[in-house]
Amino acid sequence: MFSIKILHSVSKILLSFTLLCTCIAIADDAAFMSKLAKALSPTPSGWSGTSFCEWKGVRCTTNGVSSINIASQSLTGTLPPDLNSLSQLTSLSLQGNALSGALPSLANLSMLETVFLEGNIFSSIPDGCFQGLLSLQSLSMADNFNLAPWRIPAELTQSTNLVILDLGNTNLIGTLPDVFDSLVSLRELRLSYNNLTGGLPKTFAVSGIQNLWLNNQKDGFGFSGTIEVLASMTRLSRVWLFKNLFTGPIPDLSNCTALFDLQLSDNQLTGVVPPSLMSLSSLLKVSLDNNVLQGPVPSFGKGVKVTLDGVNSFCRKDSGPCDSRVTTLLDIAKDFGYPLQLARSWSGNDPCGDWSFVVCATGKIVTMNLAKQNLTGTISPAFANLTDLKNLYLNDNHLGGSIPGDLVNLAQLRILDVSNNNLSGDVPKFPTKVKFNNAGNLLLGHSRGGGGSDTTPSSGSSDAPTESPNTASGGFSLSSAWIAGIVVIGVFFVSMVVVVFCTCHTINWHWTLEKVKNLENEKKVVLIEGQSVIMSIQFLCQVTNNFSEKNILGRGGFGQRGFG
Repeated sequence: MFSIKILHSVSKILLSFTLLCTCIAIADDAAFMSKLAKALSPTPSGWSGTSFCEWKGVRCTTNGVSSINIASQSLTGTLPPDLNSLSQLTSLSLQGNALSGALPSLANLSMLETVFLEGNIFSSIPDGCFQGLLSLQSLSMADNFNLAPWRIPAELTQSTNLVILDLGNTNLIGTLPDVFDSLVSLRELRLSYNNLTGGLPKTFAVSGIQNLWLNNQKDGFGFSGTIEVLASMTRLSRVWLFKNLFTGPIPDLSNCTALFDLQLSDNQLTGVVPPSLMSLSSLLKVSLDNNVLQGPVPSFGKGVKVTLDGVNSFCRKDSGPCDSRVTTLLDIAKDFGYPLQLARSWSGNDPCGDWSFVVCATGKIVTMNLAKQNLTGTISPAFANLTDLKNLYLNDNHLGGSIPGDLVNLAQLRILDVSNNNLSGDVPKFPTKVKFNNAGNLLLGHSRGGGGSDTTPSSGSSDAPTESPNTASGGFSLSSAWIAGIVVIGVFFVSMVVVVFCTCHTINWHWTLEKVKNLENEKKVVLIEGQSVIMSIQFLCQVTNNFSEKNILGRGGFGQRGFG
């Protein structure tokens, strides 16, 4: 009975404490709502009386305010700074007004799920504004163009339930943080009309993003690099990347089976439009205009709305295949990653017209000089299809991989310069008539290619174009493995010499010491600590014939010197 009374008393105390906390929370909410009503002009429609939970657009629970919706009422004013005192708030809709000043902190509103602030003129966002929003599902702040420059806040990674993030036209700067593996629920990302730069984050590949708007970064800004990561974003349905600085080829998007809207215009994309894109059954809209795309004009299905207006570098103005020489050169460019400088100058269907880096004779490509073009990638086996090629300069780039063995089959080849790259693997054996220079490739095999010379001709050579490099000779170079082997052998030889010397010295010392010990046993000498030797006077008389003058070698400051 006594225990029941205690439990009953404890229950009353807890209930009283809960009611007290609720009263305090409601009182705090009442204080904030009163300040909010006074801060807004005009006062929102239906906001009169003291019972704020009955105001139009305001909802409450037993613990306090849970929702505020005063959207599109042409309100002005500055929000009170203690907005995050509404601890029970789950929804905040203030969009479509002219609210100004600093946005109040939303930190630690752990129940907040939706925030709509777009279409206002807020001036700044405090540090840590989005800290601890553990329930946040939608954040929309678009068209707050008056904001001071700010960056995407790192604390948003705590909002693992975030589905929609719209920060378009909010004066964002910097690069995208590589944190999208943390935003596991994100489906829509809109960052259009900002000042963003840099490449697409690698963690896009493991995100669940379906709609991606990164278009229209402002003049002087824009995303750059390749769009290869899109190939791994298999849930994509809409992608707007137009008006940026993207380069490189369009990736294989065949795994993006839900993609229906792809806007890539006004970038610097290069290469051939992949057949997998043209055959993507889900695709309904695609824009590719104002890039530097190459190859044949792409042909999409009848139901696809395509825009190809503006600048591109297609080989023809109408549909149809490219000249075989153009096809070969584009295969070569593919292994370089379709570099922009080639795409800009390789336009049209006649490479012997005014294509840079290409020299022709009677319609046949005889020289390609791609030296010092900052090329990356690998040397394409397609060079072997240029059967009339005499001179090939690829020196002073950043090419990796091996030298294609098919190049030895170029019957007309006279000069091949691949020096100063990052090539590796075996060196093909070229005929002796080929002047071959492979210097400056530390990982390349050490043997010479064929018996040809290792030097390129001077710029005045009849076979070389006037811009060809005049590279110093030195095609033969030891690989790092050979150098390491020589060093190891040298160290081993020196070590053996030192060991032999020390061994001989030790043996000689022990022999001498043993001889002295024998004399000691005969009581003629005494061996003391430190291996010093004391000889008896009898022994000295014996060995010097009683100190005979016949044994004197000379005299000095310490007396006579003799032998015995």
